[in-house]
Amino acid sequence: MDIELARTFLEIVRTGSLVSAAERLHVTQTAITARVQKLEQQLACQLFIRSRSGASLTADGEAFVVYANQLVQTWEAARRDLPLPEGCHQVLHIGGEVSLGNPMVLGWVSALHREMPGHAIRSEVSDGESLLHKVEMGVLDAVLVYQPTYGPGLQVEQLMEEKLIRIRRKDKPEPYVYIDWGQAFRRRHDAALPECARPALSFNLGPLALQYILEHGGSGYFRTRVVQAYLDSGVFERVPQAPEFTYPTYLVYARERDSEALQQAFRVLREVVAGESDWSQRWDPVI
Repeated sequence: MDIELARTFLEIVRTGSLVSAAERLHVTQTAITARVQKLEQQLACQLFIRSRSGASLTADGEAFVVYANQLVQTWEAARRDLPLPEGCHQVLHIGGEVSLGNPMVLGWVSALHREMPGHAIRSEVSDGESLLHKVEMGVLDAVLVYQPTYGPGLQVEQLMEEKLIRIRRKDKPEPYVYIDWGQAFRRRHDAALPECARPALSFNLGPLALQYILEHGGSGYFRTRVVQAYLDSGVFERVPQAPEFTYPTYLVYARERDSEALQQAFRVLREVVAGESDWSQRWDPVI
């Protein structure tokens, strides 16, 4: 299928009309109409209901949105990757959640570049839901996430398990700072600490919360590896009798994309994880 047909379809969905899509794509409305008709002929179904107010999706059109996005994203990935860089015979596409970007994803990419010189590496840092969707689409080979999706064809392996511990700055232990570690953490946190369920101050990114507490004081939940050096130096201390929470990291990949190269990349990853015991200075956004 012509990729421009999928692009045109998605532009109509975004703008809500064939006229607006024609303006955005810098083509005539006649060309847009012809593309829609060709696409509907190829799929043997009606995708839009046209009216004076614009174009609305049919049930088949709603279903095709997912496929159209996959087509366009896969094509864009192919354009980015090809031709392969000189000396490389394969591309590995990996991803990780934002708070795993440094040092885990960074360390993994560095080790892959050193240990697998015949492979080009494409890395991406994003939210877990987006990463998992790209694995299912085949755009990414493997990702590191906190809350995996279990589905047909997906291999989910627990890579490591950390604790989320509550720490505070010794000289200024207030206020309590809530860090959003995901829905599962929120449920356990609110059940164990109902008095902290509605904090006045919260962050959805751990490094920002860490920097805030370092500069202004306070307490909050962080991964042990991230704050251990601050505990050892006496800047932070554990909050006595505060509940602790497990926080595993998972490796997710599609079984159909498994290969010897991918398994070698996983062996490299496990070596990186085993060798990283202190992430505090790597995770600090100031350093």
